[in-house]
Amino acid sequence: MSVELNHTIVHARDNRESAEFFTGLLGLEISGEWGPFVAVALSNGVTLDFATVPEDAITPQHYAFLVSEEEFDAAYTRIRQRGIEHYADPHRRQPGTINHNDGGRGVYFMDPAGHAMELITVPYGGRPA
Repeated sequence: MSVELNHTIVHARDNRESAEFFTGLLGLEISGEWGPFVAVALSNGVTLDFATVPEDAITPQHYAFLVSEEEFDAAYTRIRQRGIEHYADPHRRQPGTINHNDGGRGVYFMDPAGHAMELITVPYGGRPA
């Protein structure tokens, strides 16, 4: 049997605000809503199910997304246009720039609930042979 990640729940102060922030930056759409969840489907079949929880129940997480060069360009343009603080590194010591690791590009930024989001164009360790 193969094992695949199907979905994960992303805690948010406001599920719609966080889902719209994410879809707006990446040019995606909300794919469904049920119960307390606003879902966003990714191209590999995984969904992010944004759920509103009390702010003190949110533990910041890190979410990294592999995107194409074109998707990176579009998202990075939106990040800059919206004045979103962003960094080349996860420790937020290199503000206002991107990194060039493993033959690709990457950027880190925070979502409205305080989760660290990362966009990369090449997986860490480089492109598969």
